[in-house]
Amino acid sequence: MDKIHFSTVIIGAGQSGLAAAYYLKKAGEEFTILEGEHQIGSSWRKRWDSLRLFTPSQHDSLPGFPFPGIKGTFPTKDEMADFLSNYMKEFDLPVQFATKVIELNKSPDGYEILTSKGKVFARNVVVATGTNPNAFVPAFASELNKNIVQIHSSVYKNPQSVKASSTLVVGAGTSGVEIALELSRSRPTMISGNPTPQIPDFVFRFLGNLYWWFIHNILTSNTFIGRKVRPKFFSGGAPLISVSMKNVKEAGIAHFSRLKGVQDGLPLMESGQILSVDSIVWATGYKPDFSWIKLNVADDNGWPKHRRGVAQDFKGLYFVGMVFQFGLTSGLVGGVGRDAKFVVNHLHKTK
Repeated sequence: MDKIHFSTVIIGAGQSGLAAAYYLKKAGEEFTILEGEHQIGSSWRKRWDSLRLFTPSQHDSLPGFPFPGIKGTFPTKDEMADFLSNYMKEFDLPVQFATKVIELNKSPDGYEILTSKGKVFARNVVVATGTNPNAFVPAFASELNKNIVQIHSSVYKNPQSVKASSTLVVGAGTSGVEIALELSRSRPTMISGNPTPQIPDFVFRFLGNLYWWFIHNILTSNTFIGRKVRPKFFSGGAPLISVSMKNVKEAGIAHFSRLKGVQDGLPLMESGQILSVDSIVWATGYKPDFSWIKLNVADDNGWPKHRRGVAQDFKGLYFVGMVFQFGLTSGLVGGVGRDAKFVVNHLHKTK
């Protein structure tokens, strides 16, 4: 690939990139998708073996293509990966695999994209790299005793992938709680952190459609309550879904306060307790990393400055699939379509 020009380039072939591609194709735009992996759905397939989506199948569709699962069931990670692959095939979306994007710069006519296969030029760029680009582990983790095995939840696969002895899961969000529950069946397990509020199971079981309507239509940047809630999703994380701290207690998992540092090579809790553990799973979430965009696009928190995915100060640059891009569902499979449609409509009108 050498100095190839496109009207629009989408970076990333996950659910966000594919949704944007659907609307670009529908609008008759000329485009391509650059994907660093060798197949669709790789980010899903790499997650832990027992992972299921937190949203039921009826809310896991992409534009023009319903998810085939039974209503009320929660798809597995591989079912979602297969769905994305079938989506690409259904609409014959042009994906260039094994094409890692290294840098994005301005060019006289738009943007220059440096990839592992050469340079690509485009008038418009849609960045769809997802909500979890960079696994976060606190800096003090390097001070822990070298005998303590450490992994991030992004590379956790199953209990066999973690040393089978006393394990501390750091982070009490949904992922952390699910991993702790799974580990507790084979070894002494602890969890640290302040749990996020729980959404009771009956809300999904009996009020699922109403709940989705509320988080999709009311918790947005257009409403007072949405603007009030939005900052919490950048600092505190999403609510507990399908699991609870009651489950943690019933499983015999010891719950500790937040981990604040290291003392004598061991984890030090905010309560002053020091824990002796053999392994740690960091379920501490992710941090944005847009450093590869060699433009002044990021705010103080590292997220792009934008209005509903339209970049500030840079004509022709767009984003899809970010945390609370427009609403709470912006980072969910069933919510990315709305943002993709808005972005493509803006792109198409400003050609």
